[in-house]
Amino acid sequence: MNNLSPKEVFSIFHEITKVPRPSKHEEQIGAWLMNFAKEHGLEHLMDGAGNVIMRKPATAGYETHPGVILQAHMDMVCEKNKDVEHDFMKEGIKTYIDGDYLKAQGTTLGGDDGIGMAMALAALTSETLQHPALEALFTVDEETGLTGAFKLGDGLLQGKRLINLDSEDDGQIFIGCAGGIDTLAKLYYEPEAIENGDWFAAEVHVGGLMGGHSGDDINKGRANANKVLVRFLFNVSKKTDLRIASISGGNLRNAIAREAEAIVLVPFKYKEQLRIDFNEYVAEAETEYGEVEQEMQLKLESTDMPKTILPKIISERLLLSLYACPHGVYAMSKDMPGLVETSTNLASVKMKEGFIEINTSQRSSVESQKHNLKNMVECALRLSGAEVSHGDGYPGWKPNVKSELLDVTRKAYTELTGQEPEVKAIHAGLECGLFLEKYPWLDMVSIGPQMSGVHSPSEQLSISSTKKTWEWLCKTLEKL
Repeated sequence: MNNLSPKEVFSIFHEITKVPRPSKHEEQIGAWLMNFAKEHGLEHLMDGAGNVIMRKPATAGYETHPGVILQAHMDMVCEKNKDVEHDFMKEGIKTYIDGDYLKAQGTTLGGDDGIGMAMALAALTSETLQHPALEALFTVDEETGLTGAFKLGDGLLQGKRLINLDSEDDGQIFIGCAGGIDTLAKLYYEPEAIENGDWFAAEVHVGGLMGGHSGDDINKGRANANKVLVRFLFNVSKKTDLRIASISGGNLRNAIAREAEAIVLVPFKYKEQLRIDFNEYVAEAETEYGEVEQEMQLKLESTDMPKTILPKIISERLLLSLYACPHGVYAMSKDMPGLVETSTNLASVKMKEGFIEINTSQRSSVESQKHNLKNMVECALRLSGAEVSHGDGYPGWKPNVKSELLDVTRKAYTELTGQEPEVKAIHAGLECGLFLEKYPWLDMVSIGPQMSGVHSPSEQLSISSTKKTWEWLCKTLEKL
């Protein structure tokens, strides 16, 4: 990676990939950032939430120009393929180069938002870049709660303009984002011993799905492993007695579920019919998702008889509730063609000791619709008898098409490439809405290099786009 261009960016990103930084566990990367600032003679501080702020004076001739804040988040989504052994708390990311792309070996890469951090640090340490006074803000826990942005204190930021470096689309400037809220359901149960009788135990597995970001990728027609699994189990339950011994699917609230599995029991006499039903369902799934999910794998295998199962009424209510729970795009924007306005993600279903935990996340650029969909999800989950609660949520970021920073950033891109950048809002959540609540005078844009597969082990970062975005950032700072 040290041989890639721009060297000043990729050499820093290489060091970042060595440091464990799961969400809510940013102690190591926070310490690394503080040491980086100290080694390079940068003013630096860490607030009570663990956010790190660095400052560098303006270069000669820029002293009277408004200061600029470069912002990225420290944490990364920690996802891996099932067959990969990796301890995200202790191990760095193993990277490799595949043509124009930087990838990781069976895990998320952490380009979201490690490459944003690297660009901000490269700008702070550049000896040739001309710029106004610079600040860099590195926040904690963006991926699982926006905790750092929520807890950022008043009076810490000095700049008047903020460039968020957490976008993932080449040649696009984002000036708005959706707000979001999480929903958690807990369905309590007492495990039961298996009744006397002839039962057949089977494991149903859904895997090989693309997954991806529950905001950026929600409208791309990708399958949700939880919904694919539950649909099959529900169909079987309508024909015969089906009991669930275990069920698990998905992982993180902001990732579309890639894998799901369940161990179920059906009457032994239904064994052959179960295989027939499964083969028919596989054909249906391939017809519906085959163009998008080309690596999809659906498996049905006999398994050892489990020791306990869910009570019959719990099995029934769980399937009904999960089948009814919405997932995907709910509404498209009426103001910006092609932009998802409102969506929901059935993120994970996990069996804990004594209860089943279901996590979903709702997003919308319309605050009232965010809460409308939240309530819809709550109703579906409460029908199972589950206890349902919601997170605090976070606000959206309303676009400002008259932004001076937008105008400068747009002109810098055109001068660099000879092309006009796209100006868009994003359905994913950015921290900008929270910054604006505490610093209402901020003029903000968000940019970043081309990435795909974020929040999944297929995450990849374009090397050439990183070079172009770095040059774009430098030209923007010089023009400011």
